[in-house]
Amino acid sequence: MSEARIAQKGPFQVEVVAGKTYFWCACGRSNNQPFCDGSHKVTSFEPIEVTPDESRTLFFCGCKQSGNKPFCDGTHNGL
Repeated sequence: MSEARIAQKGPFQVEVVAGKTYFWCACGRSNNQPFCDGSHKVTSFEPIEVTPDESRTLFFCGCKQSGNKPFCDGTHNGL
């Protein structure tokens, strides 16, 4: 498997809506970060589906290296 591109060295803060489905970009190639735009089709990566139970702020991983994908776990601090 190829390595994911780092979209940014920090999380994407997103206000999500309860019940709405989001697809987090795992490959780092999307022009619609942190969400998928289909750019992964030339890679072995697949987006991760997230459907929150409540409307709130979530911090999606921007470096694509998190151990808690699709959410930021601070891994970017060591890059």
